[in-house]
Formats: sequence, structure tokens, C-alpha cells
Amino acid sequence: MPLLNVAAASPLIVAHRGASADAPENTLPAFQLAWEQGADAIEGDFHLTRDRQIVCIHNPTTGKYANKNLTVRKTKLADLQALNPSPNHFPTFAEVVATVPSGKKLYIEIKSSPQIIRHLLKEIDASGIDPDQLVVIAFSGRVIKKIKRERPSLKAILLATPRDRSKARTLEPTPQQLLAELKRTGADGISLYANPDIDAAYLAPIHAAGYELHTWTIDDPETARKWLDLGALSLTTNTPAPLRALIQQNR
Repeated sequence: MPLLNVAAASPLIVAHRGASADAPENTLPAFQLAWEQGADAIEGDFHLTRDRQIVCIHNPTTGKYANKNLTVRKTKLADLQALNPSPNHFPTFAEVVATVPSGKKLYIEIKSSPQIIRHLLKEIDASGIDPDQLVVIAFSGRVIKKIKRERPSLKAILLATPRDRSKARTLEPTPQQLLAELKRTGADGISLYANPDIDAAYLAPIHAAGYELHTWTIDDPETARKWLDLGALSLTTNTPAPLRALIQQNR
């Protein structure tokens, strides 16, 4: 029995903040390494700066990445990048999108308020990238709703983290709550944290309604096999090379 049951159309391997197990997350080296490791897509986190620039960084503050703790939305881009002389840190959206080869994708996780959307759309148009290569993802329903209102043709995926929130180990949000939010926001699908308690019954209403299913963060083959069987269209991973090799071996 193969390790992975791979459908005719293989799932996308999405590099989580780049090849972040092997290079600093959300940096140009991490994204370049992800392409070298065979990723189908990269995923990066984006904030809006004080001077309305879009910068790639996960946290709203810089303390994790530099010796000075600045709040991104209150700081100009030049001041952020001055914290790390290397251009590899805190790249702009334009720098990240420029790494995306033809036929590959960029998953844009919005960490800011919906205010970023107007600036993001301008950046996308200026980049010249094929919009089909872009997927906007966010935990914020307000962000997803604004994207779908402003640019309906862009794919937008809602992020959610089902948790066991009762002694009965009932997952929340429930499938019905997820469906309600998907309909309210106009999202094209859902990307779920890979909680081990999620099963086919939990996902059945989402599949039945025709929404796309994606998942994160998958770094081992057994979990990958489970989510492929559950119908995930993409697996977001810190280690794109092993998952890519595994899928190719079992195709």
C-alpha cells in the first residue's frame, strides 16, 4: 500500500512562509529555496506599514526578528528594513511576487485590516503577474469579504482553526458555522488547521456545498495522507521537499 493515495490531479505543495524549516521565514532566501525544493506555491504574511507599503512579516511587531521591537503599522518601510541591513529581511510584496515563476502560485496571507486591500490591488496590477497565480487567505472575514467585493475574480480562502472546546470534544467552529461564514464573505473555500480530530463527517457539509478545502501545516507523510483522503486541494508545509518527493514517488 503506497504512503499516499494521490488523485490524478495532485494537491499543491505550498511552502509555509517559504521553506521555513531550512531558512528564515518570510525572507527572500526562504522563498527562493522553496522553489528549488519543488514547491507549487509559496505562502507569505503581509502587513501594511505607516507609509502604506506592503511588507512581508508574520508578527505585527519586529521583536522576534530584530533587536528593536517596532509596530509594523506605525513604522515606515525604510525604518523597518534598516533594522536588518540585509535585503533578505522584511521584503516588500513586490519583491516577493517577483520570485514567483510562471505556472507557480503565491498565497497572500493578509495580517492587516481591510485597509490593506486597496494598496494590495494596486501592487498586484503593477506586478504584471497573472491573477490566476494568486490566492488571498485570511482569518478575517472582513478582509475576505472586501477582496471578493473589490476583485471578485481573485481567489480568496478563509482560514480557520477548529478546536476541541468542550468535554465532549466537539469541534468549534462547527461545520454549520463555517458554512455561514463562507457564504457571508463570498470566500471560494476554507483552509483549516490540521486538527487531528477533523474527519470526513466534519468536512462533508463543506464538500457538499462545493467549497474548496485546503489545510496547514503538514510536515509528515501520515498527516498528508489523511488530508489527501479528506479531499484537500493543497497542503501547506514547512518542508516542501520531502512532501514533493513523496507525492512524486507514489504518483
